[in-house]
Amino acid sequence: MFVGYARTSTVEQQAGYEAQLRDLKTQGCEKVFSEQVSSVNSNRPELERAIEFVREGDVLVVTRLDRLARSVGDLHRIVGRLEAKKVGLKILDMAIDTTSPTGRLLMNLVGSIAQFEREIMLARQREGIAKAKAEHKFKGRAPTARRKTSEVVSMHRAGKKPTEIAKAIGVGRSSVYRILAEAAA
Repeated sequence: MFVGYARTSTVEQQAGYEAQLRDLKTQGCEKVFSEQVSSVNSNRPELERAIEFVREGDVLVVTRLDRLARSVGDLHRIVGRLEAKKVGLKILDMAIDTTSPTGRLLMNLVGSIAQFEREIMLARQREGIAKAKAEHKFKGRAPTARRKTSEVVSMHRAGKKPTEIAKAIGVGRSSVYRILAEAAA
């Protein structure tokens, strides 16, 4: 049985999410587990459910390697769990299928290259931020919620609940509570 797994980091990535679901169905996946959470977050409940669901002889199918794992270590842990259950892994965009020795070799090579690329990208990003800070051009991300302090306070005084305020102005509920606590102090 082919079992699919789809993931995007945010709910705003709807087109990519829908494309993954479509590709997995086209590939013949009878069951698809999907979620919209960051892979940096170690809590990926649907991936866990997919790994628990698969049985000997099944193949877990993903559209791209980065939808499944963020590092070589993470990839090896997932593949190890699948191998222990005698389950294969198929990565569509690379035509990798770990049910063969060649597929397992290619998966390990590609995983190492993907991690290398990510580490290089992060190093360049850190260098760019350091340079911008040295030139006083980088001040970090603007605090979105704090810019809306007056709006939060006035809505609260008008009788709105924190959850309603958060939804209305597009900030997190915890930000609303923090703003209200600071305003009361």
